[in-house]
Amino acid sequence: MRIVIAGGHGQIALRLERLLAARGDEVAGVIRRAEQADDLREAGAEPLVCDLESASVEEVAELLEGADAAVFAAGAGPGSTAGRKDTVDRGAAVLFADAAERAGVRRYVVVSSMGADPAHQGDEVFDAYLRAKGEADVSVRARSGLDWTILRPGMLTDDAGTGLVRLEASTGRGPVPRDDVAAVLAELVDTPATAGLTLELISGSAPVMVAVKSIAGN
Repeated sequence: MRIVIAGGHGQIALRLERLLAARGDEVAGVIRRAEQADDLREAGAEPLVCDLESASVEEVAELLEGADAAVFAAGAGPGSTAGRKDTVDRGAAVLFADAAERAGVRRYVVVSSMGADPAHQGDEVFDAYLRAKGEADVSVRARSGLDWTILRPGMLTDDAGTGLVRLEASTGRGPVPRDDVAAVLAELVDTPATAGLTLELISGSAPVMVAVKSIAGN
């Protein structure tokens, strides 16, 4: 498969790129800054430089031409403003979905956040983040041209992955290593029977492959 990942230099995306490249997939990562390119090459991914905050749908669709799947893993990141939560976590997610539809890439996997909700209340930056993620998820869910799956991990950690997770429509809150989030994403990309599902993810007791296959088609 050829898989294009938005936010290709993110912590989860770099892990995902390594996993996909290791299993023989052709991987490309969309990055904002050219100086990030070597990190992607080291992970086995082709760097595609494009600023999703300013690019047109046509420009992004060109990057997606010929892809079998698209993964949105971009985010404004810690320390960013509420304004950038809107332009990246919402705006870029919508743009990437628009571009996927235009390029005819049906398989579309989104890294969202537990608690994402367009009606979330609060004035803090994290509240704006949850609203932005929620609005992006609503936009993706409305698209008949995409076979979408939305993944909402719990509290992300840098602990070594265990390969054991809990993946359900509702898991309750809990931590999950970024390693395991990447492993689940790699499995979801390859499991189109999970299309149409919004899933929460925390550490658990089920091996990743078993967890994904169990939820597929539900």
